[in-house]
Formats: sequence, C-alpha cells, structure tokens
Amino acid sequence: MAGIGGSNYWEDLRKQARQLENELDLKLVSFSKLCTSYSSSRDGRRGDTSDTTPLLNNSTQDRMFDTMSVEIEQLLSKLTGVNDKMAEYTNASGTTSINAALMHTLQRHRDILQDYTHEFHKTKGNFLAIREREDLLGSVRKDIETYKSGSGVNNRRTELFLKEHDHLRNSDRVMDDTISIAMATKENMTSQRGYLKSIQSRVNTLANRFPTINNLIQRINLRKRRDSLILGAVVGVCTILLLLYAFH
Repeated sequence: MAGIGGSNYWEDLRKQARQLENELDLKLVSFSKLCTSYSSSRDGRRGDTSDTTPLLNNSTQDRMFDTMSVEIEQLLSKLTGVNDKMAEYTNASGTTSINAALMHTLQRHRDILQDYTHEFHKTKGNFLAIREREDLLGSVRKDIETYKSGSGVNNRRTELFLKEHDHLRNSDRVMDDTISIAMATKENMTSQRGYLKSIQSRVNTLANRFPTINNLIQRINLRKRRDSLILGAVVGVCTILLLLYAFH
C-alpha cells in the first residue's frame, strides 16, 4: 500500500468516509424530526376512535421509523468498516513517516462515527420511550371507550374521567414548560450576578490601586455637602428676614 498507490487508496477511503458521514448527517436530521413530530401526530390520531383505525405499529410513522433505523444502522456499519480499513492502512508498512498525521485523521473520523452512533441510539431510545408511553395511554383510552360504550349508567363519570385525564396531560406539559423557563431564568440571573461581581471587583481594585483618586472623590463629596448646608442656611436666614419684614 506504500507509495502512490497507497496514497490513492488512503484518499479513496477518506472520500468514502466523508460521503458516508454526509449521508448519516442528513439521515439523522430527518430521523430526529420524525421522532420529534411523533407525539403530536399521535395526539391528532387520538380523535379517531373507530375500529378501522390502524394499529400503532402499522402506522406510517412507525414504518418510516423502522425503515430509517435500518438505513442508519447500515450506514453506521459501512462507516465502521471504512474506519477499520483506514486503521489497517495506518498499521501497514511504509507509512511510518506520516503515521502521526494519518492517525490524527483516523481519530477524527472515529470521533465523528462515535458521535453519530451516540446520537442515533439516543434519538431511537427517546422514540421508543414515547411510543411505549403512547401505547400505554392508547390502551387505557381504548379500555375506557369500551367501558363507556358498553355501560350507559357511568357515561357521565367516564366523560369526566376523560376530561380530567386530558387536563392532567395539559398540566404536565405546562409544568414542563414552566420548569424550563425557570431554569433558563436562573441561569441568566446567575450569569448576571457573576458580571456584577466582576464589575464590583474591578471597581474595588481600581479604588485600591489609586487611593489618591479615591481621597479626591471623598473630598469633593464633603465639599458638596458643606456647600449644600451653607446654601440652605442662607436661604433659611433670608426667608426669616423676609417674614420679619413682612409682619413688621
């Protein structure tokens, strides 16, 4: 693999790695959007309670999820294979002089592969957790609807229960939003407090560094107070004299 042929082989491997990384990046963005929109679309489908509604694992989004998962896993497997070939090349004879540069490039591609793998498993795990929760809620709702349709005595109680269930879900979402806003506000206030402490520390440092300026400022403030007292006394005396003259 050494020489010109080896260099071309290395460049071909890098091109394959970059192409696979670009494909993975696009796939993961689409995959994340699919998982994000899954819960809201499930909320919209809850309005349809007919028996002809398809099961969750047969829905379009679930099929898209399964298809995209397989495609991403295949791309990750291919990228892993390319990285393995690059590792074999770096260990081959004739590449000792440039081994450090090759290892640096290989490590960068391995880091990208690790990041994409972590992002994929994280997104997939979140999707599966949401789907499991939605399945559970859908099963509860279906049982409630079955009980509601089979019993006319407790229809009113069932309706109240459904409304309370929806209210709890909405409250849970509002609570999550409120907590997020509170955390952001706390972080902002902590940052501002740090800035203020930094400014105060700088002012104190300047005051300690230049005591003459500090003493001059204090003298100016004392003179302002003295002038204010003298002016107030003069105004008071003049007012008293005017009053005495007016009532004389």
